Amino acid sequence: MLRVLVADDQDLFRGGFAMILGAHDDIAVVGEAADGAEAVAKAVELEPDVVLMDIRMPGMDGVEATARVCRRTGAKVLVLTMYDVDEYVYDALRAGASGFLLKDVRRDDLVRAVRLVAEGESLLAPAITRRLVAEFVGRGRARPRLQRRLAELTDRETDTLRLLARGRSNAEIAADLVVSEHTVKSHVSNLLTKLDLRDRAQAVVFAYESGLVVVGEQEMPRTDRR
Repeated sequence: MLRVLVADDQDLFRGGFAMILGAHDDIAVVGEAADGAEAVAKAVELEPDVVLMDIRMPGMDGVEATARVCRRTGAKVLVLTMYDVDEYVYDALRAGASGFLLKDVRRDDLVRAVRLVAEGESLLAPAITRRLVAEFVGRGRARPRLQRRLAELTDRETDTLRLLARGRSNAEIAADLVVSEHTVKSHVSNLLTKLDLRDRAQAVVFAYESGLVVVGEQEMPRTDRR
């Protein structure tokens, strides 16, 4: 059973999301929260698999709540926003969120997103991610420090990170690099460990902030190197 906590300061949204998710036999809404502080407390207490987190709430906002939930629990955080290009969303991804959804998301897409995130996948549409990065990546990030961390990766892990950041699935990365999906999964696991990243969503942000991938840059060609 997939355990979900819903955090939103608006009763209508919070209740609606809880009702949609709770209608499925494999999903249990174990709690609701009306602000960031309550979301953190209930995430620690209830140990959900996924926290559906409104990004803009009074008091402790969704960004800080996301950071605390990710530090203190093993829950995956899926943030909710009214706008696709939102500075709060970008900061939430940097804080550890596994993806984001617009609040007008269709019912089926909401359920699918929660299940995907629970399975360890990230939920980042490449086009929207590029817009987010283009808007907010140039805000004085410590790029040289991040670039030095890239040196810890092998060439194959670097190639994998570059393709992952461009929205490729494991199967697509495997085809591009002419390796098996199992090998790609190993590369992803290794690079996350070496860079101390929580999941693929943080890897995408890291790839752009380190300068490994540049918005508008031509994609790398396919290779037959093994």
